[in-house]
Amino acid sequence: MNNNAIRSPFTRFISWVTGDVTSGALMIGAAVIGLLWANTPWRDTYASISAITIGPESLGLHLSLGTWAADGLLAIFFFVVGVELKQEIVAGSLRNPREAAVPVLAAVGGMIVPALIFVGMVLVQGAPEALHGWAIPTATDIAFAVAVLAIFGRGLPVALRIFLLTLAVVDDLLAIIVIAVFYTSSINALALAGALLVVVVFAFAARAKRMRWWLMVPLALVAWGLMHESGVHATIAGVVLGFCIPAKKLHGEASARTHRVADIVSPVSAGFALPVFAFFAAGVTVIGGGDVFAQPVVPAIVLALVAGKVLGVLGVTALVTKLTPLRLPDGIGTRDLLPIGFLTGIGFTVALLIAELSFDDAQLTPAAKVAVLLASLIAAVLGAISLRWDARKLRHRDMNNDGVPDSPSAKIGD
Repeated sequence: MNNNAIRSPFTRFISWVTGDVTSGALMIGAAVIGLLWANTPWRDTYASISAITIGPESLGLHLSLGTWAADGLLAIFFFVVGVELKQEIVAGSLRNPREAAVPVLAAVGGMIVPALIFVGMVLVQGAPEALHGWAIPTATDIAFAVAVLAIFGRGLPVALRIFLLTLAVVDDLLAIIVIAVFYTSSINALALAGALLVVVVFAFAARAKRMRWWLMVPLALVAWGLMHESGVHATIAGVVLGFCIPAKKLHGEASARTHRVADIVSPVSAGFALPVFAFFAAGVTVIGGGDVFAQPVVPAIVLALVAGKVLGVLGVTALVTKLTPLRLPDGIGTRDLLPIGFLTGIGFTVALLIAELSFDDAQLTPAAKVAVLLASLIAAVLGAISLRWDARKLRHRDMNNDGVPDSPSAKIGD
C-alpha cells in the first residue's frame, strides 16, 4: 500500500512544520510580532505577559514566562541540536575527519574573527564594560540559515547545504561550550552531580530494548531542573541528553534512534519552542529609546556578524585549501562560500540567548538584541542576493580545484 496515500492530515502538518522554509518563517513571524507589540501603545501589556511568573517556588522554578522560554523551551531546541550532533559525529558529515575538516575549521574562523571584531569595536568606542558580550556575534542560527538557502539556493549543488549544515552544527557545538564555560557564574556542585547522575540513567533508558517515553520524559525534566539549580545554563541539559540518544541501530531496529527521536521532538521545537522563544526574546522596545541605537554594542555586533562571519569563513577556508592538502567538498568552489559566509551571520536564536546572558543592564541588553535582529536581517538579505548571483554564474568542471572533475550532483530545488 502506498504510504503517501494514507498519510493523515496530522502527519502532513508535522512534515510542513519541520520543513526548512516553514520553521524559519514561523520564527521570523513570532519575532516580528514580539518586536512590533513591544513598540506599540500596548507595550506594557507585552511586558506584563513576559513578566508573569509560574512554576513551583519550592523548587526554585517560579519563573517568568520570558525565562521559561529562554531556559525551558529553548532546552527542547538544544536537545534536537544534541541529537543531530550525535548523528553527524557517529554516522554523518562529521564522521570522516578529512571530509569534515574544512567546514569545521571554517566554523572556528567564523567564530574567532567576529569575536575579535566585536572586542576591537567596543574598545575603540571606549566601552570596556561591554566586553562580556564578545560571544554574541559568534553564533549561527541553523533554522534561519537553512531556510534562506532552501528558498534562494535553487540551482546550486546539494553539497552546499551539507557544508552549511556541518558548519552551523559545529558552530552551535562551540557556542554551547562557550555558554557552559564563560556564562556560568557559580556552580552548585551537588545539583550538577545530581543532574549528571540522572543523565546517566537517561542514557541507559535510551539504549534499552524499548524506549519508554513515560520514563525518559520525567528523567529529562529532572535533569533539566537539577541543571537549572546547579547554575549551569539549563539549555546545556538539552544538549547532553540529546547526545545520549544512540546513533547506531540497536536490537535489530530498522533505523537509528536519533532519527526516530528527532522526528518526534523536532515538530515541538520548530512549531512551538522556537517561535515562543523568538516572540519573547525579540520584544525590545526601541520607540522613544534613541539611546538603544547609541549603545556601542550595536555597531560592534552588526559589523561582527555581517562582515566578521564572511571574513572568518572565507579567510580560513582560503588559507586551509591553499596551504594544506585539504579541499572543499566535490562541486563546491570558493565563490560559493560568500553566500555561506553571509548566512552564518544570521545569529538570532543562540545570539539572542547569549545577549541575555551577557549583560545585566537596562540599556546594553536591549541594544544587543536590536543589533542581533538588525544584523541577522542584513545578513539574510545579502545571503539571498549572493545566492542568486552564485546560481547564475557558470560552474566549472572542477570547482574545488582538487585536480579531479566534479561528479554530477543534484540541485537544491528546481
